[in-house]
Amino acid sequence: MDEQKIRVKAERALEDLGCHDKELSILFTDDEHMAALNQQYRDKEGATDVLSFPMMEDLDGKTTPALFEPVMLGDVVVSVDTALRDAEELEQSFEKTVDRLLIHGILHLLGYDHEKSQVDAMLMTKEEERLMDFFWM
Repeated sequence: MDEQKIRVKAERALEDLGCHDKELSILFTDDEHMAALNQQYRDKEGATDVLSFPMMEDLDGKTTPALFEPVMLGDVVVSVDTALRDAEELEQSFEKTVDRLLIHGILHLLGYDHEKSQVDAMLMTKEEERLMDFFWM
């Protein structure tokens, strides 16, 4: 993984999404750590591919209005172990898989939620595909 390429792609995605002055943190970890985070924050067992932790959300998952607009959007955590398996299963490069997970995580930080409804899932998928096309022209 090329840290500079990831940084540039994250910046491009944020700019394209209208978040010109926003920041996020990105953590690449393993399945063991991801499973612990998934259990602690979502009460779900096992590792997942990507988790997002918006700065505007309380620990109970409710969005709270801020007194000022924060610069920090939140954190995106990607499991490298799961990304490697996903890449193999999808028969795509590891880099492309990581890009997809990064975009997915950023969209969650911006309030997209594919678990709310079928319509929300379709909107999120469409935006994810648009941004992937933007990266992989």
